[in-house]
Amino acid sequence: MYSELFHALPEVLSLTNFLAVVIGVVAGIVVGALPGLSATMAISVLVPFTFGLEPLVALGLMAGIYNGAMYGGAIPAVLLRIPGTPAAVATSFDGYPMAQKGEGGFALQVAVVSSCIGGIASAIALMLLAPPLSKVTLLFGPSEVFWVAVFGLCSIIFLLGGNVVKGLVSACFGVFVSVVGSDPIFGTDRYTFGQLELLDGISIVILLVGLYALPPVIDLLESPLKTEAANESLGTEPIWRTLPRMARFRKTWLRGSILGIWIGILPGAGGSMAAFMSYNEARRTSKTPETWGKGEPEGVAAAEVANNADTASALIPALTLGIPGTAVAAVMLGGLLIHGLQPGPMLFRDNPDIVFGFMWQFLFGAILLFFLGGSLATNSFAKVLRLPRPLLGSVIIVLMLIGVYSIHGRMFDVYLMLGFGAVGYVMDKLDFPLPPVVLGLILGAFAEENLRLALRIGRGDWSILFRNPTSLVLVAMTLAVVFGPGLKRRILGRRGTARQT
Repeated sequence: MYSELFHALPEVLSLTNFLAVVIGVVAGIVVGALPGLSATMAISVLVPFTFGLEPLVALGLMAGIYNGAMYGGAIPAVLLRIPGTPAAVATSFDGYPMAQKGEGGFALQVAVVSSCIGGIASAIALMLLAPPLSKVTLLFGPSEVFWVAVFGLCSIIFLLGGNVVKGLVSACFGVFVSVVGSDPIFGTDRYTFGQLELLDGISIVILLVGLYALPPVIDLLESPLKTEAANESLGTEPIWRTLPRMARFRKTWLRGSILGIWIGILPGAGGSMAAFMSYNEARRTSKTPETWGKGEPEGVAAAEVANNADTASALIPALTLGIPGTAVAAVMLGGLLIHGLQPGPMLFRDNPDIVFGFMWQFLFGAILLFFLGGSLATNSFAKVLRLPRPLLGSVIIVLMLIGVYSIHGRMFDVYLMLGFGAVGYVMDKLDFPLPPVVLGLILGAFAEENLRLALRIGRGDWSILFRNPTSLVLVAMTLAVVFGPGLKRRILGRRGTARQT
């Protein structure tokens, strides 16, 4: 298996594929640096434009954007105290006080080095853990795959950390969208309402662009950003001179990388949780905790290394089981699907060069952060952050309309995307989580197909879903995910009551 990993390296190092990673990293840094935009939205807008590209080129762009945006969010967090991405909130705690003290340049350099280390650790974890896990998943039959899909849906509903009912509604909406079109076995129409355009189902690209790209753009147009954007000069010195000052962050980088990788693998956790946990743990073990929140560079290092260590590791369950760890991983699964690559057990067997090449692209994207981020995140960004948000929103809307129309060359897709955008905007305002919708669309059809296949093998006997020990383990894990949080709260509640009495 690992021999195939090195076999994919020459293809990744070809000019076109490597250039795609470079462009993606630069674009990701710019997107992350502009408040209101995110890696999820950038990849959602990009996906329609990748139809005519080779799979590795398209995936290289996505990997680069993901790596770049996770670091780019630190730039406005340090300069303006406005996190460019949700994961950069913890970065602003000490990054902005550093900028106020005239150390904004050093704060950005700590952020880029920490991001680079976290991204490299995450990519190595993906390379080491995904191949053996994929071998295990190849043993799965239809019933086991069905339970994996159910487990994935339950995980993101019950472990997302928000309202469980809202998460369930979002997932059900995604599953409903997945069954629109022709029945895969009998060919009958389902929920097409007489529209011929819906016979082939709803493209995941249309859903992604509508749900993830349109609501942030509406927010951009609603609230133009007026700031006295940063200083004309950040006073940065060459990054090579500042590296010795960062040597004391070694333990923080190691601890944050491990935390980020672990949290990335957990479905529904994400970079924000990793950054806060790493920040709190580093502060707890610090010899000078009283300086934290007042411009402590180690705080920036702790937050940035963890929120970047969750990038590639979130794809470990996504590539092997079809269960994305974060919203961005869910969008990237959509990117794989439009190129005919089905995430899950068969991906490593049928397309090893592409999936292993994708891993190398993540590693190179993280390394490139050091060289590209170090030069970009300096004086130029003080001016870039002055770009009017309404102008930015208008450009993105045009790109969205062109991209969606280019899928099939029909306005019906554009109207459908705008409809999903309206739904996404309402869901966002009412605090309905969006990742369950995407996962419901991806896993809904997957679960239905394998459930019906298992029942055909068992000649309609539902007990076939519970005969295999692997199926029973997955059922137990699903029940633990569903009932575990409630039981934990009840136990903690009883302990609290017992202490009071």
